Amino acid sequence: MVDEFRAAFQELIDASVATDPQHFPPAVRKVYTLAAQIPVDERELALEALSPLISGNHAAPGILADLSVIAGALVEMGTDPGPTGVEILHRLRSMGRGAIVFARAWEHTGPDAPPDPDSVTAQAEERVAADLGTDAPGATMCWWTIRRHGLAARTMLGHTSVRSHIRRDPALHAELVAIANQLSAHLPEFDDIRALLRMAEATNALVLDRASRRAFRVLFDGIGDNFQLHTLLADALIGPDGQGLEGDPPDPRWSAAYRDGDVHPQARTVRGWWNLVAHDGTWVWNEGMPAEIPSLEGERVLILDEQPYPRSWNAGRRHSHVHGWLEVESELPGEEAAQWWRRIAPSEPALPFQDPTPLPEPVAWTAAPEPAAPVPLPEPEAAPEPHPVPEPDTTLIPAVPAEDEPGRHHPHGSTFLPPMPKDVSRSSSWGPTWR
Repeated sequence: MVDEFRAAFQELIDASVATDPQHFPPAVRKVYTLAAQIPVDERELALEALSPLISGNHAAPGILADLSVIAGALVEMGTDPGPTGVEILHRLRSMGRGAIVFARAWEHTGPDAPPDPDSVTAQAEERVAADLGTDAPGATMCWWTIRRHGLAARTMLGHTSVRSHIRRDPALHAELVAIANQLSAHLPEFDDIRALLRMAEATNALVLDRASRRAFRVLFDGIGDNFQLHTLLADALIGPDGQGLEGDPPDPRWSAAYRDGDVHPQARTVRGWWNLVAHDGTWVWNEGMPAEIPSLEGERVLILDEQPYPRSWNAGRRHSHVHGWLEVESELPGEEAAQWWRRIAPSEPALPFQDPTPLPEPVAWTAAPEPAAPVPLPEPEAAPEPHPVPEPDTTLIPAVPAEDEPGRHHPHGSTFLPPMPKDVSRSSSWGPTWR
């Protein structure tokens, strides 16, 4: 099987460089089908071999887009991204610049929204040519491939090693955030990319508990929103298995859902512990993300205050393909904690502002009823719903494959594979039909 995969992968490389329309699609299919049946170290070697292709200009733009999606598929099978993950981000930066040029030219030449990237035609190129002149073909090509580059980048940003690289390259991070900000107005996939880029910005915080006057430095990664941060803080700080803070520890099933597990059907509603507050007294909303917590003297500072009203929310990670964790690095000595408390705004006993809008309704789950009659979960008293993040229209490899779907074959000893990703290994994917 390994030899068969290696031969198929070599065919893929050869057809990519030669822009061979006869051999490229079947080579993609072979690689994609065989990849889950070989050892992970073989997939890592294959993924590393894609890096120079993706980083250079040795293949046609459509082929490079498909190779990026294949790289993402290998990662979603459990392969470490290695250097290819970073090259995917650099390719997104390059193609994203051109896609923005196309989108701006489209807006300059008419009132309608840009076409879906999968539906670009010769007429689209002609329209932007009125604004771009000879740059129109390149910009149109960037727009035509941008979704595939975005899907691959989304997968890579789910891995801590790729986010670590982003933190070490602030110029790349800033430009990718700017690209995601502009493209998300037209392509919802880039909302998710923007959120993952913001996730990379925050990996630690100073947490002060008002009731005990204790202070802790915590480290974390893969935290998509403050619902997740809030729950994992409670898991790390409350009770004898944590740092001994007062309160009821979280249901272990809640914590598992915020680390790397699925939402348990009997533990879907999380009940809050604190009111999260910044050093200046402003509220830190659960719907936000750690990167938005204000800093004081270079540290993100989070105060744990008593809740002014009960809160609850739905369990589950904002980014299901990203594993999260949080741990207490250290507790500050008493005198150092006291120095921080002197910089912190006093507690606010009331709501931070007067707003006639009623509090949010409780979270309502609409899952199908259980066959038996389990003990009903109590309704939460109030629950700010997390801000939904649109999922991409297509995925590479689903995190939890469907099982026993009629007409599907499960190779013995291998991971079940879904159909080929949309727009991969079709003639219209590696060469635009209008050229």
